[in-house]
Amino acid sequence: MQIARYFKHIFSGPWRVRRFFPKSSLKAIEAAIAAGERTHLGELLFVVESSLDIGDVWRGIAPRQRAVEVFSQSRVWDTEHNSGVLIYLLLAERRVEILADRGIHAKVGNAAWADICRDMETRFRAGEFERGAIEGITAINQLLQRHFPARNRENLNEIADAPIMR
Repeated sequence: MQIARYFKHIFSGPWRVRRFFPKSSLKAIEAAIAAGERTHLGELLFVVESSLDIGDVWRGIAPRQRAVEVFSQSRVWDTEHNSGVLIYLLLAERRVEILADRGIHAKVGNAAWADICRDMETRFRAGEFERGAIEGITAINQLLQRHFPARNRENLNEIADAPIMR
């Protein structure tokens, strides 16, 4: 099992990210995030990482652990309403992790995030990367609209809408 995981990461370079997420897909993802953020006080960040460093694979770093690092490094937790959400895709393993700041997580809970992750992973396994990303973003936007509606408040864009590809 570990050997198969090594090969997945060794042969999953940045070129695969560009293959599965061409510029048109990145623009569509950015537009979906921007449109959703106009309707709620949440902040979404979509990050795709082609693979883990081989040392991280050797140490057994799980996608969830890496997502926590990205959540912290990207300061998704540092939003005015504690409503930041990270969508993290580890492309080598086709694993999606969603981490939400305490304000939104307390209202939504683990089950909703897990459902969205599984739906996105199903699309990604079918090779439908743009569709899976947009559907996941739409589902998260709906949760944020329900729990953190904009309601004529000033709605600052605290986190850039453009996806991050690593």
